[in-house]
Amino acid sequence: MNVSSWGQDLLLARWILLLLLLLLLQLPQIVNKNTVDRFGQQPKVRNDFGIPNNIVIGEFVFFLIHKFNEITFDTTPDPDMRSYLLPNYYHQFLVFMFAMNEINKNAHLLPNSTLSSTFAQNAHNEMGACAGTMEVLFLQQGNRLNYICGKTYKLMAIIGGLNAQNSKQMPHILNIYKMAQLSYSSFDSQLSDKIQFPSVYRMIPNENHQYVGIVQLLQHFGWTWIGLVVSDDDSGEVLLRTLIPRLLQNNICIAFKEVIPIQKGFGRITMQMKKQMARIRSILLSSKTHVILVHGDSRSMELLRTALSLQENVKINPIEKVWITTAQWDFATVSHIDIFTPKSFNGTLSFVLHTNDVAEYEEFLETLNPNQSMLYFIHHFWSTAFTCSFPIYNIYRQDAGDCTGEEKLRSLPGTVFEMGMSGQSYSIYNAVYAVAHALHAMFSSRYKQKAMGDGATWHLLNISPWQLHSFLKNIRFNNTAGEEIFFDENRELATGYDVMNTITFPNRSIHKVRVGRIEPQVPEGEKFTINGSAVVWNHKFNQILPQSTCVESCHPGHSRIVRQGEQICCYDCPQCSEGMISNLTDADNCNNCPEDQHPNKNQNDCIPKHIIYLAYGEPLGIILATLALFVSLVTLVVMWIFIQHQNTPIVKANNWNITCTLLMSLFLCFLCSFLFIGQPGKVTCLLRQTVFGIIFSLAVSCVLAKTITVVLAFMATKPGNRMRKWVGKRLAVSVIILCTLIQTSICVVWLATSPPFPEFDMLSQTGLIIVQCNEGSDFMFYIVLSYMGLLAIISFTVAFFARKLPDTFNEAKLITFSMLVFCSVWLSFVPTYLSTKGKYMVAVEIFSILASSAGLLGCIFLPKFYIIVLRPELNTRDQLVRKKYYGT
Repeated sequence: MNVSSWGQDLLLARWILLLLLLLLLQLPQIVNKNTVDRFGQQPKVRNDFGIPNNIVIGEFVFFLIHKFNEITFDTTPDPDMRSYLLPNYYHQFLVFMFAMNEINKNAHLLPNSTLSSTFAQNAHNEMGACAGTMEVLFLQQGNRLNYICGKTYKLMAIIGGLNAQNSKQMPHILNIYKMAQLSYSSFDSQLSDKIQFPSVYRMIPNENHQYVGIVQLLQHFGWTWIGLVVSDDDSGEVLLRTLIPRLLQNNICIAFKEVIPIQKGFGRITMQMKKQMARIRSILLSSKTHVILVHGDSRSMELLRTALSLQENVKINPIEKVWITTAQWDFATVSHIDIFTPKSFNGTLSFVLHTNDVAEYEEFLETLNPNQSMLYFIHHFWSTAFTCSFPIYNIYRQDAGDCTGEEKLRSLPGTVFEMGMSGQSYSIYNAVYAVAHALHAMFSSRYKQKAMGDGATWHLLNISPWQLHSFLKNIRFNNTAGEEIFFDENRELATGYDVMNTITFPNRSIHKVRVGRIEPQVPEGEKFTINGSAVVWNHKFNQILPQSTCVESCHPGHSRIVRQGEQICCYDCPQCSEGMISNLTDADNCNNCPEDQHPNKNQNDCIPKHIIYLAYGEPLGIILATLALFVSLVTLVVMWIFIQHQNTPIVKANNWNITCTLLMSLFLCFLCSFLFIGQPGKVTCLLRQTVFGIIFSLAVSCVLAKTITVVLAFMATKPGNRMRKWVGKRLAVSVIILCTLIQTSICVVWLATSPPFPEFDMLSQTGLIIVQCNEGSDFMFYIVLSYMGLLAIISFTVAFFARKLPDTFNEAKLITFSMLVFCSVWLSFVPTYLSTKGKYMVAVEIFSILASSAGLLGCIFLPKFYIIVLRPELNTRDQLVRKKYYGT
C-alpha cells in the first residue's frame, strides 16, 4: 500500500469516526429541528413515501444559508444560528419534484413502479454533506446507524453535490454501498477519476470546454488585456494552472490577478475583511483593463460582491467593466436584493450550464399555491420571495403583510426568482430522468430474465443500487425538450455551455439573452459560436464594442515588437520594411507579396504589378517605330535612286553589286528594329538577336568588302603589281559570304545550346513585371556583338590606312568616318545597355541599331545621293577624271 492511499484511508477513517460521534449524539437532528422550529415546525413532506415497494431517489439541496461564524473550537460557539433561504436556489427542489411528478404520470416510463423522493438540506460545507448523507442512508424512519430494518422502499441513487467540497465528500460514503451519485453542479475535474470515484456521474460537461470557450470569446472580441479574479480554493488553483497557459499561447495577457479569500463563516464584517475589500476596490478602480474574468462559486465570491456593492450603493461610483463569469458563479442570485449591483453587472457575459426550454415547468411554477401545497419548505420560500408572513405556520416578516397565496412567481425580479430553468435546474431535471430511464432499462431486463427462467418473481428488496450502474452509464434518451441525453466515456454529460448576456435595469430586475454556445460534439471550427451583434454592453461603453488591450492595436502595414521586459501584449508598432506588407491588425510579422504583386502605398495590401514592355502604343514605342519606318523608307528611296542611275559613272565607280547588297542589308537592319517592339514572344525572342547579328554582319562585311576593293583597286593601278589578279567580284563576294557565314555559325550554335526565351522579370523594378527576352546565354550574345565589333574595327583600320589615297579613290574616307560612327555607337551601347532595365534596355538597343545603320547610310550614300539628285552635272566621267569631286 502506498503512502498516498494510506493517507486517504486514514482521512476517511477520521471522518467516519467523527460522523459516528455526531450521529450518535443526534446533532444533525438537533440542527435540523432547530431550523425547522424557526420556520414554524414545518415537517419534511415526501411524495408517496408511504406506498410500499416504491423506489426512492434522494436529493441533496442547498437553499438555506446558516448565518453563523466559523467554529474554531477555541471559543464558545455563537448560539444564534439564523438561517436565510435563497429563493432562486429553491429551484433545486422544485425542478426535482416537477420531474418526479412527470415520470410518475408517464404510463410508458416505469409503468409498474412509483418513484418517491427523500431530501437532505446539506450545509454548504463538508461536514453538512457527510452528515446529510448518513442521515439519508440510515436515519430515515427511525433506523439506527448502519442498520436498515423496517424500510419498505429502496434508495437507488443520490442526486446532489452542489459544490466541489460536497461532491468529493459524499462519494466516500456512497462508494461503500456502490450507490450512484449524480452531481449536478460540481466542476471538480477529480470527479472524472473513475478509480477514486467509480460511482459518480456528472450532469455537467467537462470544464476544459469552458476554458476553450473563454479563450475563443476573448479572441472574438479582440480582448488581449484582461483582469483575473479567482477564488482561493482548489477550483481557483485549477483555473490558474490550466487557463493562464492557454491565454498566453493565444497572446492574451493578465493585467492583474486577484485571489479572493473565501469568507470563513457568515456574519459581521471584520476589520481584516474591510482591508481586503479596500484592496480589491483599489485594484479594480486603478486598472485600465475593461474586461475582468471572474471564477468562483457564490460563497467564494461573497467578498467581491460586498466590495462591489459598497462601491456602487454607498460610494455611488460603480465599477463598470465587462464582467465575464464562469459557470461556477450565478452572480444574479443574491441573498438579498439590496446587495445586487445592477450598474456594475450590466452587460455581463456569463458561461452557464446548458439549458433548454421546458414549457411545462413554467406552467408548474404558475400553478404553485402555498395554501394548497405541502411541498418541502414551500411556505418559508413564499414568505422570503414575496416578503410576507404566514402566521398559521408561525412565519413572520417585520413590517410585512400576510401572504395571500395568490402572489405570482412571474412578478418577481430575476435576482429573486427566475421562471425558466437555469442550467443547474436543467441538470437536475436530466439527472432525474437519467435515473428513471436506467431503472426502466434494468427492470425491463430483469423481467425478461425471469420470463425465460422458472417463472419466479422478483421483489424490490432483492435489487441493489450497484446493479443500476451498467444501465445508467449506457443510457441514451431524448428528454421532453427534445434534446438527446447521454454520458461520455468519463461519465460526464455530453453537452456544452451557453454564453448568456445579462441586462440589468434600475429596478434591479434582469433580462438574460443567450448570445453564444459551446458544443463539444460538433465538428472542429463550429464548437464555439457567438452573436456579437446581439450583445448589450454596459451603458458606460455607449453600445460600442469595448476595447481591452495593453496598447493600441498595430494597424495593417505595421508589425508588433514586444517591449523589452514587458508582457507580450505590450508592444510597439514599427512600419513594415520596404517591399513587405501586413494586412492584419496586430500582425506578428510583415510578409512578402507574391511575385506578381507588390505592396500598396500603405503597405497593407498587395496589388497586381503592371506588366510593361516596349509597346507600339506608348510614346517611346511610337517614336522608335516611326524613326525605324522613316529610315527604312529613306533607304528604299536611296536604293531606288541608285537603281535608276546604276549606269551613271558615280554608281559604276562604287561597285554596284556591293552597293546594292549593302543597301539591302541596311534596309533589313532598319526593319529588324520592329522585332524589338511589342510584347516578346517565343518566336520574336529567337529571332531578335540572331537576325540582328547576321544582318549587321552582312552590312559590315559589305563595307569591309568595299574597303578591300578600294585598296586593291589602287594597288592594281601600279605597273607590274601582282594584285591586279585579285581585283574583281569574286574577292568581294568571298569576303561577304565568309564573314556572314561565320556570324551565322555563331548564331546557330547559340540557338542550339542556349536559345533566348521570353520571361517575366518580377524583381528588377518595384511594382512592375517586365516582359523581356532572356538571352539564354549572355556569353553568346556578347560573342555576336564582339564579332560585329571585330569586323567594324577591321573595316575601320583598312579604311583609315586608305584615307590618303588619291581623290579618285576618296570613298575610303567616307568608309572611315562611317566606321567611326558605327564603332562609337556600339561602344556606347554596351555600358548603357547594362545600366538600364526593361523597356529602356530594348530602346537602347533599337536606338543603337538605327543610329549605327543610319551612320552607314548617311556617311557612305548621302554624298553620292546629293550628286545624283542635286548635282547631276558632277556625275560625269570627265568630272571623275579631273578629280573634281568624289569618284574611284
